Amino acid sequence: MGIMMMMFGLLLIIVCIGSTLLRWNQMRYSKKGLPPGTMGWPIFGETTEFLKQGPDFMKNQRLRYGSLFKSHILGCPTIVSMDAELNRYILMNESKGLVAGYPQSMLDILGTSNIAAVHGPSHRLMRGSLLSLVNPAMIQEHLLPKIDAFMRSYLSGWDEFETVDIQEKTKHMTFLSSLLQIAETLKKTEVEEYKTEFFKLVEGTLSVPIDLPGTQYRCGIQARNNIDRLLTKLMQERRESGETYTDMLGYLMKKEDNRYLLTDKEIRDQVLTILYSGYETVSVTSMMALKYLHDHPKALEELRREHLTIRDRKRPDEPLNFDDIKSMKFTRAVIFETSRLATVVNGVLRKTTHDLELNGHLIPKGWRIYVYTREINYDTSLYEDPMIFNPWRWMEKKKESMSYFLLFGGGARHCPGKELGISEVSSFIHYFVTRYKWEEKGGEKLVVFPRVSAPKGYHLRVSPY
Repeated sequence: MGIMMMMFGLLLIIVCIGSTLLRWNQMRYSKKGLPPGTMGWPIFGETTEFLKQGPDFMKNQRLRYGSLFKSHILGCPTIVSMDAELNRYILMNESKGLVAGYPQSMLDILGTSNIAAVHGPSHRLMRGSLLSLVNPAMIQEHLLPKIDAFMRSYLSGWDEFETVDIQEKTKHMTFLSSLLQIAETLKKTEVEEYKTEFFKLVEGTLSVPIDLPGTQYRCGIQARNNIDRLLTKLMQERRESGETYTDMLGYLMKKEDNRYLLTDKEIRDQVLTILYSGYETVSVTSMMALKYLHDHPKALEELRREHLTIRDRKRPDEPLNFDDIKSMKFTRAVIFETSRLATVVNGVLRKTTHDLELNGHLIPKGWRIYVYTREINYDTSLYEDPMIFNPWRWMEKKKESMSYFLLFGGGARHCPGKELGISEVSSFIHYFVTRYKWEEKGGEKLVVFPRVSAPKGYHLRVSPY
């Protein structure tokens, strides 16, 4: 009996402490003028609920507090905006004190010179440097030939396997393709070193920034340090060799005729930007495109017709060129519809540089604003039958210029690698659908938040077309 009373008393104390902490944290962020909302626990906030419940958490908060509410996620106090017009205003007005504001874990791991971390003159420098590497002329003359040769080789012999895990294949494909464009001289063992560390780094970027042994954050920081070591060694070897290199790293290190001279640290951060920014979008879009095409035979038939027409006018081993990519109108529509329906990117983060007013609310300096675009993708006032996969909706060119088209961000932060990413996914689709037909091995569950993934893989049986 005494033990029972002691356990009950202990439980009561824990509940009281928990309740006190919740109330204290809520009062701490109860400044006049803030939007309504809840702040959760000290330090952790509502990150656990946000990551576990995902879209349901957002919908519930919206029902309770409206389309603009406060929370505490990923280590910082945050205003969540689910209003289409307000989201566009936020993205288009960086100069008014709404700069990029990604989570601390992401900034620590990807670097302080990462394009997502800087603003003002530093952002113009890093963005200009990146655009010089991925502009249409560079894609046409240097990048697409490498992408085509890689995809042609990488997609060979898949019909020889009993099953293919498309999730794993597209992840490795995207990373290897990007690394080849950055540094085409790496040996196989060096590529494996980069790959091992990069996958650890990715997991750490969406973690609570607690630097303790065994945490994803600590592993991410260690992986970043190891990649820095590998890049420093590679850059030193290249300088000592005196040779000229025509890959992205070669252009970044070039001193002559280079409008965007970067320090070694800025170069390393730029390399991580290139590897990281396209990794998830390209790999997930490639996987989900095959999923949607499998489930919608008419769309697959239309898409395959487009690609077979391209192959019919080419020699068997003739590579794709930039005109071929631009002619893939329906493929581009499939990519946009896949990005919309799967919501590969849930939203973007901004940070206030001073106290400012949004929709009648006063947002304090230093707070994050989460421009949550996921629900916009399913808004019935913007898209007819939004839960249906319908690539034909994108065949109207003007769709890309609509104010609510935020699949690739907006304003000064509009994705600079958009066309490169589309070229990569288009090349993958081209060689897959012209070589293979496929069927799903099993109905593996897909998770859509915080990242789109198949926890047990997405397995296909692949056979020659």
